[in-house]
Amino acid sequence: MTRPRLVPIVAGYLLFAFFTISSAQDSHLGSARVVFQTNYGDIEFGFFPNVAPKTVDHIFKLVRLGGYNTNHIFRVDKGFVAQVADVMGGRSAPMNEEQRAEAKKTVVGEFSSVKHVRGILSMGRYDDPDSAQSSFSMLLGDAPHLDGKYAIFGKVTKGDDTLKKLEELPTRREGIFVMPTERITILSSYYYDVNSEHCEEERSTLRRRLAASFIEIEKQRMKCFP
Repeated sequence: MTRPRLVPIVAGYLLFAFFTISSAQDSHLGSARVVFQTNYGDIEFGFFPNVAPKTVDHIFKLVRLGGYNTNHIFRVDKGFVAQVADVMGGRSAPMNEEQRAEAKKTVVGEFSSVKHVRGILSMGRYDDPDSAQSSFSMLLGDAPHLDGKYAIFGKVTKGDDTLKKLEELPTRREGIFVMPTERITILSSYYYDVNSEHCEEERSTLRRRLAASFIEIEKQRMKCFP
């Protein structure tokens, strides 16, 4: 008796599930984007302002203040997480007063129904659910045991190739943490708004059309009114 062909069905189901989860995540995405420029490549991420508004405000403010510059990714556990260090202790450069004041703040635990899958950004914290500060993880795989226990506030939008590079780095274990043997430094960071980029493209197109219209009108004027 011939076995039923289950593999294509399972593969199709997994592909469907992936796109369903991805679409659900994208529906949460705001227009702001942040880019961490590391010594192993760039990682871009966006925020879920409707899912975790207080967390997003706090992290985005730290980014705008340059708080993550010279910080590092202290943990890389292949298939699980790449974790950004708390800026208070992770930066190699001293902090100014404004950076320090924001970094010391804790954020209420904004737990949601969004799932912990690869690419998701999830806040680190201590046992107190409201103890999150500036450390967060980029998921390197699915981690359903974290669902509803850690605040998800965004997702990686570009740079999965960089995350894959990090997963191949040599590591050492310190207690529960798997840590890279070399420092993964966030050399600098910047942010932009995808809507502003689209608007600039539209303005540029409009300017070209107006210029072309002006030239055409001028040609007609010269032809009819020499």
